[in-house]
Parts: sequence; structure tokens; C-alpha cells
Amino acid sequence: MIAELLPLESEEFLSWMATERGRSLNTLAAYRRDLTGYQAWLQSSNLQLQSATRADLDAFVGARRASGAAPSSVARQLAAIRMLHRFMVEEGLRADDPTADVAGVRVPAGIPHPLSEAEVGQLLNAVVGTDPVSLRDLALLEFLYATGARISEACGLSLGDLDRSERLVRLFGKGAKERVVPFGRSAAAAMDTWLGDGRQCLEPLRWARRGDQEAVFLNTRGARLSRQAAWAVVKKYGDRVGLFDRLSPHVLRHSCATHLLDHGADLRIVQEMLGHASISTTQVYTKVSQERLWQVYLQAHPRAEQR
Repeated sequence: MIAELLPLESEEFLSWMATERGRSLNTLAAYRRDLTGYQAWLQSSNLQLQSATRADLDAFVGARRASGAAPSSVARQLAAIRMLHRFMVEEGLRADDPTADVAGVRVPAGIPHPLSEAEVGQLLNAVVGTDPVSLRDLALLEFLYATGARISEACGLSLGDLDRSERLVRLFGKGAKERVVPFGRSAAAAMDTWLGDGRQCLEPLRWARRGDQEAVFLNTRGARLSRQAAWAVVKKYGDRVGLFDRLSPHVLRHSCATHLLDHGADLRIVQEMLGHASISTTQVYTKVSQERLWQVYLQAHPRAEQR
């Protein structure tokens, strides 16, 4: 099979990203997928990583676009390839960087589509029952909406990261960056019920891994809840209230940010809560709030549509 293994240069790059740059396992897995696809294309074109030219890179980008790949996917893959080639130059593995003058891929600016506050209420009210799984599911959904946490941050949460008396949680975001985020009474009540009445029912007689014993969210086998399983929890209740493809864990993150801004939260505070490195990433949510403002205005003001 083509490109079963990455070249040594790529493996060294991934190791460097892990040890020197502190990239997460999920990020490294994404880089590996992107570089594996690049390597497969090089091999199918009878090209070598060490001798690929700018024209080859332009051809690669063109091939990806022609295959129907989304602009965001092509841009992400090209970013990984750029980092690889820069690494090779810095490490003396190549004398030149063929990606230096390759044109970037324009990605249409997208505006997040958050849920309304009523829809969030319907989602949370859809979790009924007092069995351990229902208690866990409600705690997870409340936590995601209350904190704007990424799904990987919620699944990586350990008991020592929670300060339930002060309603604060320590989250570890991209690049292992740490931040402290508050959460409200509704989330706190759901977390207290889960940790007080539900979690011990899912605890195994013998922990398979040390990290599982400290996990806040467990699966039915008593192991730390995976990202895929947490995603399935969100989808289950989204489907139950008719949200279907409109809902994902990241939509709850969007909704948290948008609703905070709708109610007057400072943009810098929302940036800090979400763990955005740049304020420009957070500013996209102001566009959502402005759109909502116009919708309300056009619907409510008697002379809004008069000429």
C-alpha cells in the first residue's frame, strides 16, 4: 500500500512537534493524516520529499482542489506541509523550502451558527432519568455549555481540576495552555449530582488505567469517556429534540460565547474563557451578535422596513 509509513524526516518533525512544541495527541494525529496524504501523492507522482519543487506543491494543491476537497481541508493540509518543509530546512535536511512562495488557499470566512437560548434549554431538558448514564450526560452537556470547553478538554478533565465550592475548573487547551474558567449554578448542580450519586455506579472494581480513576466523566465500562463517546452523547440528545446536524460539541462552544456577548460580556473575558490565542478568533462571535441584533430590530421596530 502507498505511504503506509512516513519518511524519517516526517517522523522526526512529528516528534519535534510533540516534545518541543507541546502539541496534543489529537493535533499530532491530524498532522500525521495530512502528511500521509501528501506522501501518498508524492509517491503516486514519482516524486521525493527531499526534491519536491514549488511547481510540485502547486500541482499538489491543484489536485486536492480538483478532488473536491473543502478549501479548509486543503488549507489545513498545506499548513502542515509548510511546517514540515520549514523544519527540514532548519534541521539541514533540505537546502531550500519549496513551500515558501506557494500561494495560500483562501477559506471563505464562516460565521458560527449557535443555538438560541430556547434551543439550549430544550436540549438540556431532553435529558431525563436518574440512572448514572443520564446523570453523566446531563452533567456533560451542562458543563460544555457553561464553560465553552472543547470536547477534548472536557474528556481530559480530572477530579483535581474541579473546584466545586468556588465553581471553577482548570482546563488544558491547545498547546497544553492552562486556563481557569467559572461555571454557573445549573452546571454545578448537575456536576454535583453526577459526582455524588452517579459516578461511583460506573466505577469498576479494578481500574484498568491510573488516569481513569481521576477522570470526571466515565463510560459504562469505568474508563475515561472518549471524545467519540462524548460526541455521541451530544448527538443523541440533539437528535432527540430535532437539532440533528445543527448540533455538535463545538456548536455548544459557539453558543456559550455568543450568549455571553449577547448579555454584555467583555470580548477579552470571552477570549480568556475560550482559550483563544488571538482576539481576532473571538471577534467572529461579535458578528453573530450583530446579526441577531439586526434580526430583532427588523422584527420589532415599527419603521425598520419603511422607506
